[in-house]
Amino acid sequence: MSRPNPAVYIAFLVAVIVVLGTVTLAKGGFYIAKHEGDTLHLLQIVFRMASGEWPHIDFMTPIGLMAFAPIVLFLNIGIGVGKSILLSQVLLAFILLPAVFWTGMSRLPRRAAYLFGISVFILVLGLVHGETERSVSISMHYNRWAWAVSYVVIALAALPPRDFRNESLDGVIIGLGMAFLALCKVTYFAAFAIPVVVGLALNGGIRSLRLSVVSGLAVALIVSVFATLDFWFAYYNDLHTVFASSLRPQPGLSLRSLITAPAYLGSILVLVFSVILLRQAGEMTLGLLLLLLTPGFVYVTYQNFGNDPQWLMLLAVLLLVPEPRPELRNPFGWPLSQALVVAACVAGAFALPSMLNLAYSPFRHLGAKAEDYQPMLVRTPQHHDLKIPIVRANMVDGRVALDVAGSGLEDRAALAEREETRASFQGQALPHCELQSGAIAWFETIVEDLESNGFGGGSVLFVADVLTPFWLFGDLQRPEHGAPWYYGGLPGIESADYLLVPLCPNLLSVRKQILDDITEAGIPVTELRRAPLYILYGLDRPAE
Repeated sequence: MSRPNPAVYIAFLVAVIVVLGTVTLAKGGFYIAKHEGDTLHLLQIVFRMASGEWPHIDFMTPIGLMAFAPIVLFLNIGIGVGKSILLSQVLLAFILLPAVFWTGMSRLPRRAAYLFGISVFILVLGLVHGETERSVSISMHYNRWAWAVSYVVIALAALPPRDFRNESLDGVIIGLGMAFLALCKVTYFAAFAIPVVVGLALNGGIRSLRLSVVSGLAVALIVSVFATLDFWFAYYNDLHTVFASSLRPQPGLSLRSLITAPAYLGSILVLVFSVILLRQAGEMTLGLLLLLLTPGFVYVTYQNFGNDPQWLMLLAVLLLVPEPRPELRNPFGWPLSQALVVAACVAGAFALPSMLNLAYSPFRHLGAKAEDYQPMLVRTPQHHDLKIPIVRANMVDGRVALDVAGSGLEDRAALAEREETRASFQGQALPHCELQSGAIAWFETIVEDLESNGFGGGSVLFVADVLTPFWLFGDLQRPEHGAPWYYGGLPGIESADYLLVPLCPNLLSVRKQILDDITEAGIPVTELRRAPLYILYGLDRPAE
């Protein structure tokens, strides 16, 4: 099968980036429709980094710095955060362009190369996390970015060169790609490192393997020079905290459910059958590498919210590469050249709903009605280019327990395992309520109430909740060494002036754990204000 024409192929790749990037930016801002909590998590991190802080050293997060650095780059030159988020995706796409072009030209036949290129850039430039959820969102953008880079790294390692061979270039691209994965979301690095090493070794890329190690270590050295070696110890500690946390053992289905659930079993079977077909076709190396990649594919999917198997389109690409002899058949009499194409089509069919959703998301974003949106950060005019639907920002709803005293349902509370989330603090039972929508109005109202009652003025809050971006909404300071998203412990409490206990938190289990930890630690507090949405306590900082 012929390779792609270089001029046509590069023009195609550039056209994909230009079309999707132009449509994305044409709105003049970023109009999200969902996952405002995740967006506020992202904002806390990029604003901290823009002010000179380093992830892990200055604040806690299991996500690596490269998930945010492209956004921070645009923030630091004075661009609003909404446009900065969108521009970061376009920037990453152009950075990946040479690597995608080289992969297509050196490893893939024509149809596989075009499918590969458009899939990578759809992952980078999408404005939704995946699945078939249509609402525009930047949530978990780092998963999409990491998949896009993984496509390049895996293809270069798993496939032998066809018409072009440049082991030095392969090694540099793979090394930089693996370094990006380690510094974006380490799950991808851990899942794919062994198959990449084995693939390079089996395909005769020993020089590439050496250069990939050197390139990766060079990135680590650069980070160490600017962030010191403490960065790596802090990164490990953050990852360990998340791994050991009982609050969120996995962000979606259990591993067993992921493998056996009806929605996912078909894709797993396609992967297994593809390995068998490749071995029958004499493609022993690619078959072995797919077998080694299988646990990594499943594990990354298991670790990602939504459990979206984004590896399916990569599988389709890889299955289009082998060219078995037309007469070669398996024991069932199937012509293997056709069987592999059929398997690729099945994998592509499973992948298509999510890929189409990602590809179409910039166009949905362009069609958003501006009059239905308001700025997410109303009091920060510079960042009014980040918008959220007015109704979604202001419709404040909570989920409350009805099996309370006097309801007649008291005997059901134990069966409902309410004690796992029911909290008491300072001898007082707290309402069993969990915020479901309207987080923007909720944060704004609490901050306004704090300021009007004399608790603003640059005060630092430690909040008994999973998400604590109050400092984005008014005259408050962020806690030093705090956690933009809570995973465990009491990060940042040493710098806090006050403890804020929401009466209807974003996550009941987190409120309970934090308050239990404070009680167990014997940290003295004094109630200062009881408002309809929260209780505020004066906080005596623990001795250092």
